[in-house]
Amino acid sequence: MGSTASAKNGTWRNWGGNVAARPAREVSPASVEELAGAIRRAAEDGLKVKAVGSGHSFTSIAATDGVLVRPQLLTGIRSIDREAMTVTVEAGTPLKRLNMALAREGLSLTNMGDIMEQTVSGATSTGTHGTGRESGSIAAQIKGLELVTADGSVLSCSAEENPEVFAAARIGLGALGIVTAITFAVEPVFLLQAREEPMPFDRVLAEFDELWAENEHFEFYWFPHTGNTNTKRNNRSAGPEQPVSRLKGWFEDEFLSNGVFQVAQWTGRAVPAAIPAIARISSTALSARTYTDIPYKVFTSPRRVRFVEMEYAVPRAAVVDALRELKAVVDGSGLRISFPVEVRTAPADDITLSTASGRDSAYIAVHMAKGTPYQRYFTAAERVFTAHEGRPHWGKVHTRDAEYLAKVYPRFGEFTALRDRLDPDRLFQNDYLRRVLGA
Repeated sequence: MGSTASAKNGTWRNWGGNVAARPAREVSPASVEELAGAIRRAAEDGLKVKAVGSGHSFTSIAATDGVLVRPQLLTGIRSIDREAMTVTVEAGTPLKRLNMALAREGLSLTNMGDIMEQTVSGATSTGTHGTGRESGSIAAQIKGLELVTADGSVLSCSAEENPEVFAAARIGLGALGIVTAITFAVEPVFLLQAREEPMPFDRVLAEFDELWAENEHFEFYWFPHTGNTNTKRNNRSAGPEQPVSRLKGWFEDEFLSNGVFQVAQWTGRAVPAAIPAIARISSTALSARTYTDIPYKVFTSPRRVRFVEMEYAVPRAAVVDALRELKAVVDGSGLRISFPVEVRTAPADDITLSTASGRDSAYIAVHMAKGTPYQRYFTAAERVFTAHEGRPHWGKVHTRDAEYLAKVYPRFGEFTALRDRLDPDRLFQNDYLRRVLGA
């Protein structure tokens, strides 16, 4: 937990520093029974309940003035089933600990996001994802879930058991109950070869369909005010293992990607006019490199420069148009954007409120340094995304409400009906859920 989400004099803040809340009380249950008891007591006292992970969401999805549940004692692996190739973990387990524990067991998740500070339940409940041609979000790899519902009872679900709950609860937004354990599909650990190389923006857009089709995991970063991108292609490899050397890794991942980048952010804040020049330099600072390692060492990287982020999923077929429009908006706006725009993909899945629910998707993420005014840029970007029936990431800044979301999610009513059944008195309600799911 520690530095990611801090509580000072009773105030909880998220990682990005843009959300604060003052809960009436905090609880850290050490067992499912203790959690169920805390939920029943909250209901008796007329208090709402919210679980919070590492605070990596930029929305107020975890904020409450009621009871804040911290899951740091609900951590660790419960069991590994090598026949079924699944692992069951406690909800508060950080992804970092899960990845390392699985690697020691010779196992791995198939796909993951690019940071691993979050708890497994926080990451999956908000739809955290990486990039993949065939493999979806972290939640799409869930095989079973255990959650404590509003009446304090423990509900287990899977494709076979309570399937209608399973369809929704894998990305449940904290609206259906508090997740206490997750069973993930795993596979024998494998090697990924990463190819990172600069590529002109126009070429990436012209060849996007081929780049997507030819690689298991394709993503790129475009640097606003430039015609430059940095592309990353991850594909399975027979080996040999060729990790990035420690010195080179420190230089590229820490010094350039975090250290120099932080200085660039400070400079950009002090002298906004310098941002386009800085962007041109930083977009060419990272040279091409190829390395081969186990999945979590390839998929994830440290993110030490704090930021605020908006991300939308658009239909994959619309991504090139949306990016061209975004570039035109930035170029014509006088905005000075010092953070790259990140583009990833996911295949359609069958989770009710997944950003990839029922459609092949591409993700476009815009960022601003923590503490800088992001509204004008995000508003302009959001206009572009919503024109393409974009679905906002549940844990990132957006201004959408239930009326809009019901239009872009065909199964929206299915989720709200299930919520009416599992939480009729809205014990897990907060302002954010009131906005995105309706009263």
